[in-house]
Amino acid sequence: MKDIHFHKMHGCGNDFIFIDNREAKVSVPEMASWTKTLCHRKTGIGADGLLFLDRTPEGRKGDFIWHFYNADGSRAEMCGNASRCASWLAVDLGLAGRTLCFGTDAGIIHASVDVEHMRARVELTRPQGMALHTPLEVEGKTYDVHFVNTGVPHAVLLCEDCDRVDVEHLGRLFRYHEHFAPKGTNVNFVTVTGRGSLHVRTYERGVEGETLACGTGAAASTCIAHALGLTDCSVNVTTSGKELLGIELVDGSVFLSGAVARVFTGVLDPSLFSLLKF
Repeated sequence: MKDIHFHKMHGCGNDFIFIDNREAKVSVPEMASWTKTLCHRKTGIGADGLLFLDRTPEGRKGDFIWHFYNADGSRAEMCGNASRCASWLAVDLGLAGRTLCFGTDAGIIHASVDVEHMRARVELTRPQGMALHTPLEVEGKTYDVHFVNTGVPHAVLLCEDCDRVDVEHLGRLFRYHEHFAPKGTNVNFVTVTGRGSLHVRTYERGVEGETLACGTGAAASTCIAHALGLTDCSVNVTTSGKELLGIELVDGSVFLSGAVARVFTGVLDPSLFSLLKF
């Protein structure tokens, strides 16, 4: 099997491996095993997820499609930071122009890219299933939990200082809470720092831990905070990595913007990872 070119990118510390599947031609049944192997931070390249960018199948819309997998090999419908990185990389690879749209499992995503300044703005799928003030018990304590789906499911808990929260422990408990069974949920711990600012820490399912940033989590947190009357429609979200993501709520739509970075490009030999075609 020929060597495979890949790109390592991140959006505010949320990091991903990208493979141009027009050339690699990795089959869908193989993608989960590729992801688990290559995303491993000790024995692989290391990332929160792996994305295969591919041609749009006949009959579907978009400049291209993606196949997105979390680090544990689970397929995910959507990822905000990955969508920003994918948009920038698609322009760089000649898959699309600076104003583009592409297909995900959550639907078509529209984006615009500032190539020179390494920034991208995407319109996420419209929020669905918002539920406010659901009391949920964890370890004998009842929490006021909010929920909204911004492409993937997100629980949102407001707290005075999210920096003092044990995100790994508490996040896992809510991620696997029976209320969110069977698929579980991402979990966001949110501190409102002003009418136009939030601090958000996110436990991501599929990664099974806290990530340095979560775009759909920032969007979900903003949607909930605004619905509760705590913020305006335009919010700057400080991530766990201390970088900023911009969220705009416009007539029911949610826009996510921020910086992206291509850390490096490389070539891998699949045989070294025992990644052989079926």
